[in-house]
Amino acid sequence: MEPDTHHPRETNLSTEDRWDWVTPVFLLCLCVMSVLFIQSAQAYDGGNEWKRQIIWCVIGFFIYFGFSLLDYKIFLKYAHILYGLSIFSLLLVFGGPKIYGASRWVDLGFFKIQPSEMAKFATIVMGASVLSRAKIGDLRDSLRGILRLSLCFLVPMFLIFLQPDLGSTLVLPPIAFTLLYVARIPTKFFLATAVLFVALLGLLGLDVYRYYQHKSENLRTSEPVVAYEDNALLPLKDYQRKRILTFIAPEIVDPQGIGPNWNRIQALIAVSTGGVSGKGLGEGMQAKLGYLPPAVAHNDFIFAVLAEEWGLVGSAFALFAYAIVIFGCLKVASKSADLFGRLLAVSIAVLMMVHLFVNVGMTLGITPITGLPLPFMSYGGSFIVTSFLMMGVVQSVYRHRKEFLV
Repeated sequence: MEPDTHHPRETNLSTEDRWDWVTPVFLLCLCVMSVLFIQSAQAYDGGNEWKRQIIWCVIGFFIYFGFSLLDYKIFLKYAHILYGLSIFSLLLVFGGPKIYGASRWVDLGFFKIQPSEMAKFATIVMGASVLSRAKIGDLRDSLRGILRLSLCFLVPMFLIFLQPDLGSTLVLPPIAFTLLYVARIPTKFFLATAVLFVALLGLLGLDVYRYYQHKSENLRTSEPVVAYEDNALLPLKDYQRKRILTFIAPEIVDPQGIGPNWNRIQALIAVSTGGVSGKGLGEGMQAKLGYLPPAVAHNDFIFAVLAEEWGLVGSAFALFAYAIVIFGCLKVASKSADLFGRLLAVSIAVLMMVHLFVNVGMTLGITPITGLPLPFMSYGGSFIVTSFLMMGVVQSVYRHRKEFLV
């Protein structure tokens, strides 16, 4: 009897078929647009962050291709170490510099890093690791998996919340729900978790309403104003409550549009005056004349600069590029060789979707201003590099997909 020579091997797919070349092309398009519009956004104060953005994008592409060559399963092996390092880095920010009243950065001397960005990826990896190892099925096993996942997400959420960074905190719950759904957690547990999240949102709403009552009462008295955050239900800063209240009732908080609602109004003007084809590159007036403040035009409101200068056509192209990248992640998830890879790819897609929806939404006035950056376009080294790293991991899942396994 002849020995069995049938070993696991690759199919007849060529080496080139291992790579998804569409995604990096559209990532390059987004990076080029990023540099162009950051330069336009800083026309008022002559900033040179666009030059730094070029450097970050180049570094990002090297990281993207580097992590694409790795086997993504290495993250399953070292998930606990990566997660522990991210938690440690989140603790370091409380001894770092405060910028705009928040402790979100670790100063390394020659540049600052924002640990919360890497913590998002580390939390995704840890969550995917927990659920891919868990035995989902009966009551006890499912409950154990949910509790471990909850602990995995609640620790970084709490630390990021204390910085304070409400926007990044709220990015993580949708990812947790996605992990539970993809892991096929029984419906009753999934619904129970969703109810808990809705209850937390209700508590946030009650806290903001009490803040509004507090401010209204202080307007009718001559006594010194006491900060609401000193006796609040939640450990939010008053400026964060004001942002939420400004979104819900701008006519109450800022009826003249010269206070907390200023940025939103100027962003809406930029979008509406861009028309179909825009005013042309470098010709947008809102950033050029400083109406859209230089401190936010090149990061939080970069989409407003794009919409004014390239109009509906440019905005549609950018959204199309994001759709290609996000649906590419979902396609990779469907082809993944195992649950861990599927969880990684879907979670990264959800993270990108949340950032895209919130950032574009606050430009259009349909979501509160939270400071979440627009992936691959907003200025910022930490988020650019981490985003490229995550897309590299998705590419790795694609390169090791089940078509290459027999």
